[in-house]
Amino acid sequence: MSTELEEWIEPHECIATAMVPNGVELRLVSHGDDFTIAMGDNDLMSTRVSGSEAALATMTSARLGRRPASQWLIGGYGMGFTLRAALEVLDDDACVTVAELVPEIIDWARGPMQALTGNCLDDARVHLVGQDVCTLIGAATAAYDAILLDVDNGPEGLSCRSNDYLYSARGLADAWRALKANGILAIWSAFGDARFFARLEACGFEVTEVSVMDGPKAGGDAHILWFARKCVAEN
Repeated sequence: MSTELEEWIEPHECIATAMVPNGVELRLVSHGDDFTIAMGDNDLMSTRVSGSEAALATMTSARLGRRPASQWLIGGYGMGFTLRAALEVLDDDACVTVAELVPEIIDWARGPMQALTGNCLDDARVHLVGQDVCTLIGAATAAYDAILLDVDNGPEGLSCRSNDYLYSARGLADAWRALKANGILAIWSAFGDARFFARLEACGFEVTEVSVMDGPKAGGDAHILWFARKCVAEN
């Protein structure tokens, strides 16, 4: 029996559930040594596919260049792929604030998925906040070199309807204000959206859209990363 076929018939077991505040139920599903976080019939993330989540961090860093005492905000811990990639490229004086609204996500990271998590949550550069990333963005002014968002499957609220704010003109204006000069708002999406691209540009961002393949080239999916730069003169 081929390894690929074995993967398809591995037993799947729901080992934990969690409710997104004012949102939906999430399920942590194990299959062999791998895990999936699912919502209804949608697989939100999986340990088998992580390339685009890591690229969200590494491509942001490449576009920013070296910045002393860099301040990053990551919206949604998920399975930590973006956080771990960020820690690999950031200097020791950086600070990464991780906003995770669902406490069980962190429990799963420290529990069943500890082998994957490693020590990233205990890294001295990491500040874990149990708040909605919307709140942190709305309260900030010129605070972050980068804001990275991977909280939905696209530019609309999925796990929590209040996330619609993040992709609205008001939310994007707040993100603009929360960024330092030439900072970057980076957003992960499962699909492209020309209207959202135009909305980013209308809010004053210089926008780049990148398609990133996840998984093997023959069977992987193409996911979209938007990099929106706040192009203003440094004081």
